[in-house]
Amino acid sequence: MIMKFRRTTVAVGAFLALTTVLLTLSACAAGADVAAAGAAQPAGFWLGLWHGAICPIAFIVSLFNHNVGIYEVVNNGGWYNFGYVFGLSIAFGGSSRATSATPRRRRRGEPSPTL
Repeated sequence: MIMKFRRTTVAVGAFLALTTVLLTLSACAAGADVAAAGAAQPAGFWLGLWHGAICPIAFIVSLFNHNVGIYEVVNNGGWYNFGYVFGLSIAFGGSSRATSATPRRRRRGEPSPTL
């Protein structure tokens, strides 16, 4: 009985923590900044990096809220795009597993490969 109560408590706690994190991140979702349309400086590298990093959350929110966008249209071009792509690679884990030259671990007792 006690174990069942602990599992339920842990499951509810994990659900509440996940919900809190998702709601907090969705509050930072990117959108078209109407005030920035007439601003002197368009979105640059750092804002592109931020928008790329929160893109997965912003995309999910944009499915339900049409005022949320995943890309700032008022930007300075190349630097914003570079930051955005770099932020996307951070959000999706980069290319750390894309290398094919990574040697595999040998099992114990297996002879070393000969050239």
